[in-house]
Amino acid sequence: MKSGIMKFTLNNKTAPQIDTECLVIGIFEDSPLQGSAAAVDRASDGALQKLVESGDIDTNWKHTTLLHGLAGVAAKRILVMGCGEPEKFGPVRFDTVCAKAGALLRDHAASEAHSCLHEMETGTRDADWRLRQSAVALDRANYKYTATKAPKAHDHDPLASLSFSAGDDMQAALVEAKGIAKGYICSRELGNLPPNICTPAYLANKAREIETAYENVSVEILKRKDMAKLKMSALLAVGQGSANGPRLIILTYKGTDDDSRPIVLVGKGITFDTGGISLKPGLHMEQMKFDMGGAASVIGAFEACADMQLPINLVTIVAAAENMPDGKAYRPGDVLTSMSGQTIEVLNTDAEGRLVLCDAMTYSQRFNPAALIDVATLTGACVITLGHHASAVMSKHDDLAEELLESGQEAVDRGWRLPLWEDYQSQLKSTFADMKNVGGMPAGSITAGCFLSRYAKDQRWAHIDCAGSTWKWGGDEGSTGRPVGLLTHYLINQAR
Repeated sequence: MKSGIMKFTLNNKTAPQIDTECLVIGIFEDSPLQGSAAAVDRASDGALQKLVESGDIDTNWKHTTLLHGLAGVAAKRILVMGCGEPEKFGPVRFDTVCAKAGALLRDHAASEAHSCLHEMETGTRDADWRLRQSAVALDRANYKYTATKAPKAHDHDPLASLSFSAGDDMQAALVEAKGIAKGYICSRELGNLPPNICTPAYLANKAREIETAYENVSVEILKRKDMAKLKMSALLAVGQGSANGPRLIILTYKGTDDDSRPIVLVGKGITFDTGGISLKPGLHMEQMKFDMGGAASVIGAFEACADMQLPINLVTIVAAAENMPDGKAYRPGDVLTSMSGQTIEVLNTDAEGRLVLCDAMTYSQRFNPAALIDVATLTGACVITLGHHASAVMSKHDDLAEELLESGQEAVDRGWRLPLWEDYQSQLKSTFADMKNVGGMPAGSITAGCFLSRYAKDQRWAHIDCAGSTWKWGGDEGSTGRPVGLLTHYLINQAR
């Protein structure tokens, strides 16, 4: 058994004619049958409508009904998805229905299926959006982690292929769906791997794999000596307590002219975070393998961009390190000199993400970015603020913030903007350095963003804190891959 991106194809036959192991259709509550559902009803001599009226098909939102051997229909099975009230069926409900269908198909005996869910009207989103989003949602739900867990004998393989009722004019939307799906899988696999496998060196090797797969991708890997020459003392301090040396990973994608300024994504890649000398509590510490969720998402977005061959230039930088308590580990009270020359008083070694990011952000300025976006599982305070529904977006550039927020809405991978007012900067004042690495309990996510803003001067910059979106604290679902959707839609929009 192996998880992977499904093969997506288009099929312009009518739903009743499609010979498939499972036909997926949607039905609204208390509404006439539409599109493929209406076609199936006609072909079956009204059998579908009768099942709805008898209550054997539940049309409430997210409810599922599996039918077998319906007369007049070529499909072996029909999965009917309840879509609820049509006036409430917005993008989030649409995405949820598609994901619910995907999860059922993943755990069923079918190896291939045909979906008509993109026919369901949802607010102002057009047919291309619905096709792309449904394909991505179905593929996300098809994912199974198998890297270090052998499947059981009775487990079914995930779906291998999925077709959609559409003509060739929607092929471009399907190409984008494949790229986004590939980015999600890349991010989720990296996030879910155990920290004894997914080390900074492993992330570097993943970057090399991506370089090998695409002719217009190159990679550079900086190790301790290289970073020391660049005076990246903040990043090096975080990694100095670990036997697994840090890496600065630079992936470059050339999709257009050399003189076109690149978008630069910077990801926090703390492959395991004990908190260092400021040791975390033992409860749920195993989840600190997800502290490289920012790195996983920017690598996933990079691979999605390369797969779609978007006409943009993109640089992705990953600051990868392991934060461990050791005789050589950095301490509370240390003063570090970052690559920018600014000094940092360390009050808490568990606020390490901003330290690796600040040097990576300074390094990124050599690329003269059109936009600089850092992504990090930076603060637990972000989870308290937004829960698991949205990533926090912070920027002093209203246009960039709006572009990211709109991209999140398009991807159903939402962000929510938090302020970066100067008022918060005072919390970082230090007697012994240019700044402290923490600003205290109040507004912890915002003061972390304020810290990073000091390393993005003169840059069109935004910060995304994905601590609540990239995995669920205390849950067992594993990595979500987010915010790959937000980032990839942003890159697609920049390419248009």
